Amino acid sequence: MPHIAWLGKKSPFCGNVTYGISTIKALRGRGYPISFIHFDTPTTLSQKISVSQLTSDESNLKNQSEAEVILPCFIKSQVYTIPLPGAQKELRESLRRIKPDLVHASLTLSPLDFRLPDLCQQLKVPLVATFHPPFDASQRSFMAGAQQLTYEIYAPALARFDRVIVFSELQARILCKLGIEKERVAVIPNGVDTDYWMPASSDYTSSILKNVRQRLGTSRVFLYMGRIATEKNVEALIQAWRIIRPTGCKLVIVGDGPLRRSLQLGNEECDILWWGYESNRDVRVALLQLAEVFLLPSLVEGLSLALLEAMASGTACVATDAGADGEVLDRGAGIVISTQEVTKQLRTLLPILRDQPILTAQLGCRARARALERYTIDRNIDALERLYGELVF
Repeated sequence: MPHIAWLGKKSPFCGNVTYGISTIKALRGRGYPISFIHFDTPTTLSQKISVSQLTSDESNLKNQSEAEVILPCFIKSQVYTIPLPGAQKELRESLRRIKPDLVHASLTLSPLDFRLPDLCQQLKVPLVATFHPPFDASQRSFMAGAQQLTYEIYAPALARFDRVIVFSELQARILCKLGIEKERVAVIPNGVDTDYWMPASSDYTSSILKNVRQRLGTSRVFLYMGRIATEKNVEALIQAWRIIRPTGCKLVIVGDGPLRRSLQLGNEECDILWWGYESNRDVRVALLQLAEVFLLPSLVEGLSLALLEAMASGTACVATDAGADGEVLDRGAGIVISTQEVTKQLRTLLPILRDQPILTAQLGCRARARALERYTIDRNIDALERLYGELVF
């Protein structure tokens, strides 16, 4: 098996982090030795793992102490990373020590991203990028225009990577229009563990599930799960909910972000539950299993992992057509709305979803079937293995 050096983030919780950790776990499960190179701030650099802390699936590394390498950074947010001046030198020296067969960078929107092609060419190591900033190809908002600029800035550097992984055909077309050779772009949709993210059994035997149900009460649950930030457009969802006030239903908002405090202020009615950030994955599973409808009103997206997890859990899904989310739910796997006038569209949809529980149940079944068809982690890793084979062997 080729030795992979994976460059990315371990925290804070976001789609990039979840993608990296789940992919590394799956690759190690198939026997790949992985060195995880990630950013951390100086206050926690002293917490580097020791050899005794390494798990058994890392034991096949030539040098166990290189199973995890930390690069110093000044800022590490859910959106971007600013490395300290010594990070580039540390990365170069680490790769020389590790001697990987391939470098895979889950790009963190960092200045270091632009140095990777030169560095890997010097070391004569194939370089793969996963590029997953959110987008809206129609540029229907200021936020979409700003994200388009990110793609334009990155395009010249991405053209020098051996392969660039994106999550949808639409995203691939954007990069090709920006001058990246079609042969360098690989469409590998994100994937989730559909044996973990799955509908609950009818007897509700899980203690976590029972505890979550107790906290939610007896109301039918409409759920948003994700960052509470401008691009997620949670405000439009709250506005529609306050107008309709679906009888017997509760809007549960799971997550945190820069807008949480301002949106929560004045929107703490009994039919809106501000759950907050949830770090326990089992609890997030239970929330999706108990939710009847998952709502994603984003202005821009890449391919939402939360959406895929909701689909795999058998939850009826409503999402905007930002990024690849419309492609994910096409042909009846869910309800797709426009990024324009989200509040107005939800005002129409919420009463229908409230009054048609049979419809939401059918949509949940279709969502689960689509996740099994296209978006399993095994399918993702199969494609990744084929790509690695093209570059290493």
